[in-house]
Amino acid sequence: MKTVMLVCAAGMSTSLLVTKMRRAAQAKGVDITIFAVSATEIDDVLETKKVDALLLGPQVKFRREEIEARLQGENILLDEINIQHYGMMDGEKVLTQALRLVGS
Repeated sequence: MKTVMLVCAAGMSTSLLVTKMRRAAQAKGVDITIFAVSATEIDDVLETKKVDALLLGPQVKFRREEIEARLQGENILLDEINIQHYGMMDGEKVLTQALRLVGS
């Protein structure tokens, strides 16, 4: 099973998106773990959970270089959530992006 972590400024705006992604995954029969955290929680979470991919919300994409440096040597894939898909809270499209990223 793959694990995808969504990152936003406070960890709250992505909660609805996570719910929609989980529903889309269930409808497709995809076994995946998806959860959201704030950008300040990344280090704490990575110390306790195995994460395969990290998707950045549009409001934290400016921190991409810093997060890439943090992930150096971690074997964790990183991408930015499409701003239109995020704005529309399109769980199916963001799930598709996550699945492409992790190779599922």
